[in-house]
Amino acid sequence: MASSTSHPSFWSLLNLSASIPISSSVCMFPPSKKPSKATKRRHAWEVACNGNPRNRRDILIGLGGLYGATTSLTSNNTGSAFGASLSPPDPTNCVQPDPEKDPFCPPPPFKDYELPPHDDKTLPLRIRPAAHLVTDDYIAKYEEAVRRMQALPPDDPRSFMQQANVHRAYCDGRGYNQKGFADYKLDVHGSWIFFPWHRWYLYFYEKILGKMIGDPTFALPFWNWDNPAGMRIPPIFTDKSSPLYDEHRNSDHVNAFIDLDYKRDDSPVKPPQIILWPPVEKKNNSIVDNLIVNNLIKVYTAVASKTNSSPDYFLGPAFEAGSAPQQHFGSLESLHNTVHSWTGERENNHHDMGLLATAAKDPIFFAHHSNVDRMWNIWKTELLDGRRFDHKSDDWLESSFFFYDENKNYVRVKVKDCLDSKKMGYDYQRVDLPWLLAGELIKPKKEIILLRSKPEASTFKTLQLPLPLESIERTNVKRPKPRSRNENEEEEGAEEVLVIDVEYDSTDGVRLSSTTKATMRLDPRIQSLREAL
Repeated sequence: MASSTSHPSFWSLLNLSASIPISSSVCMFPPSKKPSKATKRRHAWEVACNGNPRNRRDILIGLGGLYGATTSLTSNNTGSAFGASLSPPDPTNCVQPDPEKDPFCPPPPFKDYELPPHDDKTLPLRIRPAAHLVTDDYIAKYEEAVRRMQALPPDDPRSFMQQANVHRAYCDGRGYNQKGFADYKLDVHGSWIFFPWHRWYLYFYEKILGKMIGDPTFALPFWNWDNPAGMRIPPIFTDKSSPLYDEHRNSDHVNAFIDLDYKRDDSPVKPPQIILWPPVEKKNNSIVDNLIVNNLIKVYTAVASKTNSSPDYFLGPAFEAGSAPQQHFGSLESLHNTVHSWTGERENNHHDMGLLATAAKDPIFFAHHSNVDRMWNIWKTELLDGRRFDHKSDDWLESSFFFYDENKNYVRVKVKDCLDSKKMGYDYQRVDLPWLLAGELIKPKKEIILLRSKPEASTFKTLQLPLPLESIERTNVKRPKPRSRNENEEEEGAEEVLVIDVEYDSTDGVRLSSTTKATMRLDPRIQSLREAL
């Protein structure tokens, strides 16, 4: 393992390492949290490092390359401002946090990355396969690529630990401040930066793997946890003799069915020997089939529901420069957090996947994020309701990151160049999307309420806010009136989101729930499906 004490070149070569050793006592992936609407105010977005010189550098090399770190995901003071495109300052203006341990302060020269052309003759698309469907030949290639990556010198930016530390750096409150706002730091989680940054991260990781085995067509697998057949840890990651294995996982979940509504005190659910979906025999309301339905509903809600059809709610909103630091996860990022928590250890600070600082040390991290990336493609290309599109703001499109490529070149990339995965040279194996049908399970039917009828008497007390949540509290929330005529004329069946600010410590389990006065109607196909469970 590379470390800043044993390898003097650690700081100069490590992608996104923190400026001091990183504590792993916090930075767990937080519980799901609904995003709030993006604000309209915009500022030029830059970074200054004016804090303790041992913890800060007066330099920003993008938001994802050689330098940089972020705030802890578990702190109540997390978040950052992404109100405008990222503009790296002079890379030679650098403050060394510790000249003895980090003698190499200035980064290497960079160049703008150009995507190589792809066509069926010269360089065909890399097809990322479902991890539970891969062949023995594929497994052998993947294991050999990771094995060679692990064997690289520790100061090689392509080495396994250096690549894992790209993600590790975004933890524990170390990092860069917004220029002019010394208290606000950077984070690639909880905003509109989450999807493009991780896409580029996986892109170069995949290219490095291909370089290791001399196969430019090699593609990462995706963990197909949105399909019943893939709702457990794929077997390629459970062989203890494989470089794809990580001992720091929840041992109760090695052969368990994933729970996309997981809480850390939940009992694991073992999968059946054979998964039939939809079920063809009555199974007495078995817990496994109920879990499948719940998982599919969670995926549908995060990806296909009208509530999350806007980029603010699916991809995550922008952050105001100089605003109070908060994190507003897009709908799929929230679900992604649950998979991290379910996979990581129950104890030991939830290593590896359950802790941001160690998550990328588990090879399954990249399969998990490949599926998240795949969902981004599905959200904007296969759910053709005319409502789904990426952010169009230049502030987002022109944001740039820095990475090392497979040839150790230090390159700058931009968000606008990663919006089409096919132009980046890869696509995904086509598999069924059973969660699309699950939408019928949660589709409400509007009730007819007589105008002269009196509202039901409140069964909950009126709370005086703000209120510390020391126990379970219940209250009625009055629906706000539309602020404009347009809001009152929303399309039939559109969903509404009520945003309530709640501060919480995500080192503790937190769950927010709400109920609405609505009745359910079921498509006959779904009714038959329910009866079969």
